[in-house]
Amino acid sequence: MRATGIVRRIDDLGRVVIPKEIRKTLRIREGDPLEIFTAKDGEVILKKYSPIGELTEFSQEYAETLGEVLGCGIVVTDLDSIIAVSKVPKKEYKEKSISKELEQLIENRETKSLKDNKILPLYKDDSMEYAGQIIMPIVSSSGDCIGSITVVSKENETLPDGIEKILKIASNFLGKQVQ
Repeated sequence: MRATGIVRRIDDLGRVVIPKEIRKTLRIREGDPLEIFTAKDGEVILKKYSPIGELTEFSQEYAETLGEVLGCGIVVTDLDSIIAVSKVPKKEYKEKSISKELEQLIENRETKSLKDNKILPLYKDDSMEYAGQIIMPIVSSSGDCIGSITVVSKENETLPDGIEKILKIASNFLGKQVQ
């Protein structure tokens, strides 16, 4: 844990303000859910809640299966970071913060199919070169956008026929796993 040097008092309703600098750094927006934990030594820990983040292990297994079947790279994100990858370098992707462009795409609930070097960066400073990319938002059964699933192909690979339907099935399935 890092000390910020910022001290806040609790008001009469038990509220505390999270400083703007911290909210900006952690990408916490108005209305975002936070989990509250306590430690034995009296610490209170706030963590940004990610519904799909609770399914990280499941998402990883699903991404690996999808990657094996399709023969393409798979990247699953929540609203902040990459939580599961298959057939792409894990060190390059896993746990990286998603790019502003991808965040905007998810927020707008857009499905994007890109080809021939018109690729959307999945994380800041993403320098991977792909021949094709399809990005689909993951929407929970309650209607909230909770992340995205992306299929990427390398230069010598082509995206299989019907890939958008398969990705829609994957997106719907992952969305239904979140309560």
